[in-house]
Amino acid sequence: MIKVEKILHTGRSHVTGGRDGYASSDDGRLDIRLSPPGAPGMGTNPEQLLAAGWSACFIGALRHAANARKLVFPDATEVDAEVDLMHGDKGFFLRATLTVSLPGMEPELAQALIDAARLTCPYSKAMRGNITALFALA
Repeated sequence: MIKVEKILHTGRSHVTGGRDGYASSDDGRLDIRLSPPGAPGMGTNPEQLLAAGWSACFIGALRHAANARKLVFPDATEVDAEVDLMHGDKGFFLRATLTVSLPGMEPELAQALIDAARLTCPYSKAMRGNITALFALA
């Protein structure tokens, strides 16, 4: 069990209509239409939102790993995430790939930061053992 010392942030959202509805946050910063994957028209889906959130969090974890090693973190760091909605004999499940670009960094050092970030990123921790996730260096 993890000992909680301090809550840093609580994200709150309200969703109506499921995959074909709306999502909003209590602070008004999120107000978005949802739509099923591949549906015509406007709207995003939970897989895109997870991909965006995980990518942003992972960049923060990469920056933390670089700072811990007293390295200059590349401003142009990017993460391309794919979150696949899958279906198999046990029902629906997710699979993810995060491709990391750390421009100007030696591949071995970049891989070390990716490995460290996988251990500290809250999204990666939450997904570990729950979905198949691949972390690749671009």
